[in-house]
Amino acid sequence: MADKRDYYEVLGVEKNASDADIKKAFRGLAKKYHPDMHPGDKECEEKFKEAQEAYAVLSDAEKRRQYDQFGHAAFDGGGGGGFDFSGMDMGDIFGDIFGDFFGGARRRANDGPMKGANLRTSVRITFEEAVFGCEKEIEMVLKDECKTCHGSGAKPGTSPENCSKCGGKGKVVFTQQSFFGTVQNVQTCPDCNGTGKIVRDKCPECRGSGYISSRKKIKVSIPAGIDNGQSVRIREKGEPGSNGGPRGDLLVEVVVSRHPVFQRQDMNIYSTAPITYAQAALGGEIRINTVDGDVLYEVKPGTQTDTRIRLKGKGVPSLRNKAVRGDQYVTLVVQVPTGLNGEAKEALRKFDALTGDSLNRAFSKEKTETGKTKKKKGLKDIFDL
Repeated sequence: MADKRDYYEVLGVEKNASDADIKKAFRGLAKKYHPDMHPGDKECEEKFKEAQEAYAVLSDAEKRRQYDQFGHAAFDGGGGGGFDFSGMDMGDIFGDIFGDFFGGARRRANDGPMKGANLRTSVRITFEEAVFGCEKEIEMVLKDECKTCHGSGAKPGTSPENCSKCGGKGKVVFTQQSFFGTVQNVQTCPDCNGTGKIVRDKCPECRGSGYISSRKKIKVSIPAGIDNGQSVRIREKGEPGSNGGPRGDLLVEVVVSRHPVFQRQDMNIYSTAPITYAQAALGGEIRINTVDGDVLYEVKPGTQTDTRIRLKGKGVPSLRNKAVRGDQYVTLVVQVPTGLNGEAKEALRKFDALTGDSLNRAFSKEKTETGKTKKKKGLKDIFDL
């Protein structure tokens, strides 16, 4: 028995492990190495048998006591060299462990009221509509209960019959034998598609479906602050339920069109605004575009290009609290003038000559013929601003 691994080692548990720990360990190994999951894989089959043997011993209190006292020799049987599974009800073991794995007894009959499936569609809105909210109208093809057969699908004066294949349960059980016992698989009945009913004489209005489809207009309230890709849920506008269950919901995904000026990130809006050389150097009021309309902003003298300013409360409202809004961040970009006439070009040359080194010094001075100094003319003096 020297070549046999310790049963506790096989299951990966301590020697003082509880019954629940042993069962949990075996469940994991069995699902990992089950032969049905790895057909033709001899290594997985051997590991599964090894785990099966370890569990069969350690899950039985008496056999576990013998194993703890004598080791593998307790089951050697005087030289057999292997574990004897005869007399053990392995069907009970695997029925307990794999009931849900193989679709056994833990599956419920689907004969109670069931909510209908959800439907999905999309609607396109503008950037401003996403910020402030709006009302949209969409058209959808929806199913309603047939008024002729009242949803049964059967011709008036007749009724659906129980499915003979599944006996009205909506599911069929397939039994197969494997080396470790009998396994049952539960599947939806192919004859009645899980309804448990067969319609012999179909309703002429709905052709046995029980529903009539029609195109309807639905109003959608888009809340302020919604973002691209988010959805609005409209209750009970989805597929009809079954067996008296409620309708599903309609999920409307919002697609927000791109804006030529604004970009959004969470609750904040980002944009750029052009300013002239004179405005950047001297400061003054500029007009900035926001989702609320144009606002005036005082630019500081000496503003550099790519300076970012913050307009508080000019962003997107919170979906949870409309009173809370994000901010707008505006990047100021100094515009280089084009199409200058001769007079403007000469003025710029003069300005460049007077302030050519002002990028490195805040003030520059030059000596006069008498030895006195004076300030150079600035932009305001040159352009008579």
